[in-house]
Amino acid sequence: MANFKTMQDRIVKAVAGTFVLTSVLLAVYVNINWLFLAGFVGLNLLQSSITKWCLLNDILTKLGVPK
Repeated sequence: MANFKTMQDRIVKAVAGTFVLTSVLLAVYVNINWLFLAGFVGLNLLQSSITKWCLLNDILTKLGVPK
């Protein structure tokens, strides 16, 4: 089982997972080009693991979500 350290981590992972699943479903039922969204999300996850910076974390902090 995954060990989420903060509420923000949980939200970021939930949003990323939702975007990936939604883009895959849209690619199957609407247009294959929706897979670019899944690729973009994956690229951002990779970038945030290397740089330790995530835009969504900054947005959640400004919205008052606890770290």
